[in-house]
Amino acid sequence: MDTQLSILNIAEGTSVDGPGLRTAIYFAGCSHHCLGCHNPESWDIEHGTMHSIDEVIEVIRYNEFPVTFTGGDPFYQVNVVKELARTIKQTFNYDIWCYTGFLWEELIRHKPYVELLQLTDVLVDGRFVLEQRDISLLFRGSSNQRIIDVNASLNNGVPYPAPVLLDGYN
Repeated sequence: MDTQLSILNIAEGTSVDGPGLRTAIYFAGCSHHCLGCHNPESWDIEHGTMHSIDEVIEVIRYNEFPVTFTGGDPFYQVNVVKELARTIKQTFNYDIWCYTGFLWEELIRHKPYVELLQLTDVLVDGRFVLEQRDISLLFRGSSNQRIIDVNASLNNGVPYPAPVLLDGYN
Protein backbone atom coordinates (compact mmCIF):
# COMPACT_ATOMS: atom_id res chain seq x y z
CA MET A 1 0.00 0.00 0.00
CA ASP A 2 1.12 3.55 -0.77
CA THR A 3 2.15 5.37 2.39
CA GLN A 4 3.17 8.65 0.75
CA LEU A 5 1.01 11.76 1.01
CA SER A 6 1.14 14.70 -1.39
CA ILE A 7 1.08 17.71 0.93
CA LEU A 8 1.23 21.42 0.13
CA ASN A 9 1.77 22.62 3.68
CA ILE A 10 1.45 21.71 7.32
CA ALA A 11 0.28 24.68 9.40
CA GLU A 12 1.42 24.28 12.98
CA GLY A 13 -0.68 26.04 15.61
CA THR A 14 -3.41 27.42 13.34
CA SER A 15 -6.71 28.62 14.80
CA VAL A 16 -8.76 29.03 11.60
CA ASP A 17 -9.28 25.37 10.66
CA GLY A 18 -11.29 24.26 13.69
CA PRO A 19 -11.54 25.19 17.37
CA GLY A 20 -8.41 25.93 19.38
CA LEU A 21 -4.88 25.55 18.13
CA ARG A 22 -4.56 22.75 15.57
CA THR A 23 -2.11 21.13 13.21
CA ALA A 24 -3.66 21.60 9.75
CA ILE A 25 -2.48 19.40 6.91
CA TYR A 26 -3.09 20.90 3.46
CA PHE A 27 -3.29 18.02 1.00
CA ALA A 28 -2.67 18.47 -2.72
CA GLY A 29 -5.28 17.37 -5.24
CA CYS A 30 -8.78 18.65 -5.91
CA SER A 31 -10.96 18.64 -9.00
CA HIS A 32 -13.79 20.74 -7.56
CA HIS A 33 -12.08 23.92 -8.86
CA CYS A 34 -14.37 26.24 -6.90
CA LEU A 35 -14.57 29.79 -8.25
CA GLY A 36 -12.85 32.00 -5.68
CA CYS A 37 -10.96 29.09 -4.07
CA HIS A 38 -8.47 30.44 -1.51
CA ASN A 39 -6.00 27.71 -2.43
CA PRO A 40 -6.09 27.04 -6.23
CA GLU A 41 -2.48 25.82 -6.17
CA SER A 42 -3.86 22.81 -4.29
CA TRP A 43 -5.82 21.55 -7.30
CA ASP A 44 -2.85 19.75 -8.88
CA ILE A 45 -1.69 16.78 -6.79
CA GLU A 46 1.77 17.19 -8.35
CA HIS A 47 2.18 20.58 -6.61
CA GLY A 48 2.54 18.82 -3.28
CA THR A 49 5.67 17.45 -1.65
CA MET A 50 5.68 13.77 -0.79
CA HIS A 51 5.71 12.91 2.92
CA SER A 52 5.47 9.59 4.69
CA ILE A 53 2.86 8.98 7.36
CA ASP A 54 5.69 8.73 9.89
CA GLU A 55 7.00 12.18 8.93
CA VAL A 56 3.56 13.73 9.39
CA ILE A 57 3.07 11.92 12.71
CA GLU A 58 6.32 13.42 14.00
CA VAL A 59 5.05 16.95 13.23
CA ILE A 60 1.79 16.16 15.03
CA ARG A 61 3.69 14.68 17.98
CA TYR A 62 5.88 17.79 18.23
CA ASN A 63 2.93 20.20 18.21
CA GLU A 64 0.59 18.23 20.50
CA PHE A 65 -2.51 19.76 18.85
CA PRO A 66 -5.66 18.20 17.42
CA VAL A 67 -5.58 17.79 13.63
CA THR A 68 -7.39 19.22 10.62
CA PHE A 69 -7.28 17.69 7.15
CA THR A 70 -7.84 20.28 4.42
CA GLY A 71 -6.46 21.12 1.05
CA GLY A 72 -7.13 20.59 -1.77
CA ASP A 73 -9.41 17.81 -0.75
CA PRO A 74 -8.23 15.00 1.55
CA PHE A 75 -10.65 12.56 -0.08
CA TYR A 76 -8.55 12.62 -3.28
CA GLN A 77 -5.92 10.65 -1.35
CA VAL A 78 -8.46 8.71 0.71
CA ASN A 79 -6.57 5.44 1.20
CA VAL A 80 -3.38 6.94 2.61
CA VAL A 81 -5.23 9.74 4.47
CA LYS A 82 -7.35 7.03 6.09
CA GLU A 83 -4.16 5.33 7.33
CA LEU A 84 -2.85 8.64 8.64
CA ALA A 85 -6.14 9.22 10.49
CA ARG A 86 -6.03 5.71 11.96
CA THR A 87 -2.46 6.29 13.19
CA ILE A 88 -3.43 9.67 14.72
CA LYS A 89 -6.36 8.08 16.57
CA GLN A 90 -4.30 5.10 17.80
CA THR A 91 -1.27 7.16 18.80
CA PHE A 92 -2.80 10.36 20.23
CA ASN A 93 -6.60 9.97 20.15
CA TYR A 94 -6.75 13.58 18.90
CA ASP A 95 -9.93 14.85 17.37
CA ILE A 96 -9.82 15.20 13.59
CA TRP A 97 -11.64 17.78 11.50
CA CYS A 98 -11.83 17.26 7.76
CA TYR A 99 -12.71 19.78 5.04
CA THR A 100 -14.03 18.54 1.69
CA GLY A 101 -15.80 19.88 -1.37
CA PHE A 102 -17.88 16.72 -1.49
CA LEU A 103 -21.26 16.58 0.22
CA TRP A 104 -21.95 14.14 3.05
CA GLU A 105 -24.55 12.48 0.84
CA GLU A 106 -21.87 11.82 -1.82
CA LEU A 107 -19.29 10.50 0.63
CA ILE A 108 -21.47 7.92 2.37
CA ARG A 109 -22.03 6.07 -0.93
CA HIS A 110 -18.38 4.94 -1.17
CA LYS A 111 -16.81 2.49 1.28
CA PRO A 112 -13.30 4.05 1.35
CA TYR A 113 -14.83 7.45 2.08
CA VAL A 114 -16.99 6.01 4.86
CA GLU A 115 -13.90 4.39 6.37
CA LEU A 116 -12.21 7.82 6.54
CA LEU A 117 -15.39 9.36 7.94
CA GLN A 118 -15.41 6.77 10.74
CA LEU A 119 -12.03 8.13 11.85
CA THR A 120 -13.16 11.78 11.58
CA ASP A 121 -14.91 13.74 14.33
CA VAL A 122 -16.14 16.76 12.39
CA LEU A 123 -16.64 17.17 8.65
CA VAL A 124 -16.99 20.52 6.92
CA ASP A 125 -18.64 19.63 3.62
CA GLY A 126 -19.58 21.34 0.40
CA ARG A 127 -17.85 23.29 -2.29
CA PHE A 128 -16.99 26.92 -1.69
CA VAL A 129 -19.63 29.03 -3.45
CA LEU A 130 -18.41 32.55 -4.13
CA GLU A 131 -21.95 33.98 -4.25
CA GLN A 132 -22.55 32.57 -0.73
CA ARG A 133 -19.23 33.76 0.72
CA ASP A 134 -19.70 34.99 4.28
CA ILE A 135 -16.68 36.08 6.30
CA SER A 136 -18.76 36.12 9.51
CA LEU A 137 -19.12 32.32 9.47
CA LEU A 138 -16.97 30.31 11.81
CA PHE A 139 -14.68 27.70 10.21
CA ARG A 140 -16.18 27.86 6.72
CA GLY A 141 -16.14 30.21 3.77
CA SER A 142 -19.64 30.07 2.31
CA SER A 143 -23.08 29.60 3.84
CA ASN A 144 -23.82 26.37 1.95
CA GLN A 145 -21.02 24.54 3.79
CA ARG A 146 -22.04 22.48 6.79
CA ILE A 147 -20.19 21.59 9.99
CA ILE A 148 -21.21 17.98 10.61
CA ASP A 149 -20.88 15.79 13.70
CA VAL A 150 -19.69 12.64 11.94
CA ASN A 151 -20.43 10.09 14.69
CA ALA A 152 -23.98 11.37 15.25
CA SER A 153 -24.54 11.49 11.49
CA LEU A 154 -23.36 7.92 10.95
CA ASN A 155 -25.60 6.78 13.81
CA ASN A 156 -28.65 8.72 12.57
CA GLY A 157 -28.17 8.17 8.84
CA VAL A 158 -28.45 11.90 8.05
CA PRO A 159 -26.06 14.84 8.40
CA TYR A 160 -26.23 16.04 11.99
CA PRO A 161 -24.86 19.51 12.83
CA ALA A 162 -21.81 19.59 15.08
CA PRO A 163 -22.31 21.65 18.24
CA VAL A 164 -19.54 24.16 17.51
CA LEU A 165 -19.90 27.08 19.86
CA LEU A 166 -17.02 29.47 20.27
CA ASP A 167 -17.20 33.13 21.23
CA GLY A 168 -20.95 33.19 20.61
CA TYR A 169 -20.73 31.87 17.04
CA ASN A 170 -21.98 28.55 15.71
